[in-house]
Amino acid sequence: MLDLDFTTEQEMLRQTVRDVLERHCPQEVVRDMEDDPNGYPVSLWEQFAELDLIGLLLPEEHGGSAMTLVEGVALYQELGRALAPTPHFVSAVLSGGVLSVAGNPTQRARWLNGICSGQSILTPAWLEPENGYSSRGVEMTAVPDGDHAFRLSGVKRHVAFATAADRLIVLARTGDLPEAVDLFLVDPRSAGISMRQQFSIGSDTQYELTFDAVALSEEDRIGPAGSGWATWQEVLEGALVLLAAQAVGGARYALDITTQYAKDRHQFDKPLGAFQALAHNLADAATALDGAEQLVHEAAWAGASGRPLTSLAPMAKLFACSTFRDITAMAQQLFGGIGFTLDFDIQLYFRRAKQQQLMWSNDRVLEEAVASVLLD
Repeated sequence: MLDLDFTTEQEMLRQTVRDVLERHCPQEVVRDMEDDPNGYPVSLWEQFAELDLIGLLLPEEHGGSAMTLVEGVALYQELGRALAPTPHFVSAVLSGGVLSVAGNPTQRARWLNGICSGQSILTPAWLEPENGYSSRGVEMTAVPDGDHAFRLSGVKRHVAFATAADRLIVLARTGDLPEAVDLFLVDPRSAGISMRQQFSIGSDTQYELTFDAVALSEEDRIGPAGSGWATWQEVLEGALVLLAAQAVGGARYALDITTQYAKDRHQFDKPLGAFQALAHNLADAATALDGAEQLVHEAAWAGASGRPLTSLAPMAKLFACSTFRDITAMAQQLFGGIGFTLDFDIQLYFRRAKQQQLMWSNDRVLEEAVASVLLD
């Protein structure tokens, strides 16, 4: 039976995360971390590790909690609400997910325990200059060099927390077919790798990495030859639901502070919320946000129940991130010019909403995924 409400235990998890974020990641910390080369507050990461929140979705045999997407949504709505700058998504969700799905016993034993404890941070290197999100967008090459060895060459962009990472999970082309892509564990301090920090609209920590004939061994490959793209898509599918939850959390907080401002700010001797046009904008935003939240919870429930996410995951990310962006854009209009000043929090949410709409899978890619299921 479909039940989209959190259980008592899931609600306790959500409240625990909110309490931790209020203590260790208030808005002052979020501002301090903008464009920071490292990118996350160490005290918050240590608290997440102490409370076993990092490995929430990872296998128990490697120190995780083996929770479902529903618990993941409870966590990520709070991360989105606080705009918490952490490597949780890239390390514990994407990198940990890849190793859980396709890593060999040695790779899992070496890295998953460290990820769950917070002692190790891994991050994917996927997107490339001027290339898209499909397998054809992976043009970095892993060329055989001797017996069971490779040389990795190319450029990756938007690599999150690269300077803090112990290993990169790099998508590289190993053949001519569109999906001839493999995943490799790469030490970011290897000879031949150079980094340049990128400055984004969300002011988070991203790097451009250049690989110049970086030496790899066969043991660095994750999964069988040619299986990398399928593994990446499998992991990314569930991760989209968490990104959608993060967007819902951010949109909820942005709407809350905008509604409060509409009550407190007076023009012509009455609050802004008393003007019909503004009140209707807030009502539309609340309606869209409730719809986005229900879609996210349905996707999480489906994933936790073993049902397919082929259409639900891209639908959730598409609608939730669009809603986040639309609500924050409306909020900027209601706040007026002061909403764009650094003193007001709404600009933090507005900038991150647009970036989240573009990252990992943009609207066109998500629409294509939904259409493929619809028209199949």
